[in-house]
Amino acid sequence: MNDPLALLKGKRALVVGDTGFKGSWLTLWLHVLGADVVGYSLPAPRSDAHFNLLALGDISHHVDGDIRDLPALTKVCLEFKPQFLFHLGAQAVTRSAYEDPKLTFDVNVGGSVNVLEALRRTPSVRSAIYVTSDKCYRNKEWSFGYRENDELGGTDPYGASKAAAELVFSTYLESYFCDRKNLGIASVRAGNVIGGGDWAVDRIVPDCIRALRSDRPITLRNPAATRPWQHVLDLLFGYLLLAVRLYEKPLAFRGSWNFGPRPESSHTVKALADHIVACWGKGSVRIKRDKHAPHESSLLFLNCDKARKELGWQTRWEFDRAVAETVQWYRKVLGGAPARATSVGQIRAYQS
Repeated sequence: MNDPLALLKGKRALVVGDTGFKGSWLTLWLHVLGADVVGYSLPAPRSDAHFNLLALGDISHHVDGDIRDLPALTKVCLEFKPQFLFHLGAQAVTRSAYEDPKLTFDVNVGGSVNVLEALRRTPSVRSAIYVTSDKCYRNKEWSFGYRENDELGGTDPYGASKAAAELVFSTYLESYFCDRKNLGIASVRAGNVIGGGDWAVDRIVPDCIRALRSDRPITLRNPAATRPWQHVLDLLFGYLLLAVRLYEKPLAFRGSWNFGPRPESSHTVKALADHIVACWGKGSVRIKRDKHAPHESSLLFLNCDKARKELGWQTRWEFDRAVAETVQWYRKVLGGAPARATSVGQIRAYQS
């Protein structure tokens, strides 16, 4: 069978946000595929971040930098001359956005403007993936998935910042990139990604693992919230596949794309926590509602018919396996297994 990602071998790829959870997995996968990768991001925030555990600085070219610094970002683009650009740089935690909305807008909106400005000045780029979030849609608590042409909006700082980033994207696409016929560029929307190596605060899987390691009950504040959980490798395969198609047929695949599991794969936070406990082998779950917690939507999922029909993409690791692979990664690495070998092993298992 032909590998749909084989085109990436030998290509130059810039990953903005390579020290983050998804960015580190993407950088590693690009390396496995034989791409020459440079990453631009703030330093990883903790010593046990996936980026550090993988020692990605040894197998890619990492540059410490802030996406709010346009001259520095542009300099990296012009010197490296990437053919592929992946923008994953963001303030990605909803509660942190409530606590510091200005930082969130500065990074998620202003930083995204800078990425597009740097792209505008870098003629070598042939394919660009611009990551936002499923939170960019105005959530009406519908029982059906949002399509790419549904209304954007956000009643919280994080969602609003992602909706604004999408407006910025469409503006640059129509005003600056419409005549650049050899540039394929797309915004991609997804959410609720799980996988090994995530240590973010106030995110369900890392919170569960921290509790289980400490022999404490997992505490849930919103157990009935339903989300379309998907493994990070399923999502990144969608990004990589779209990036290849944009390179091959830049005008045909431009636009916005949703990536998520089928609606029947959505599960409550409580179901996810219970499954993590089962895979871990011990532990318990308790409910402790926080009346001071910021608002969280109870239902949100995407319609991904476009990706399935036009890209031939769909999730390979459904809920049970996605959770099992995630927990297995933590158990292995916390038990002393090399993180890079563990992560590469999961990538190869996914590809096979």
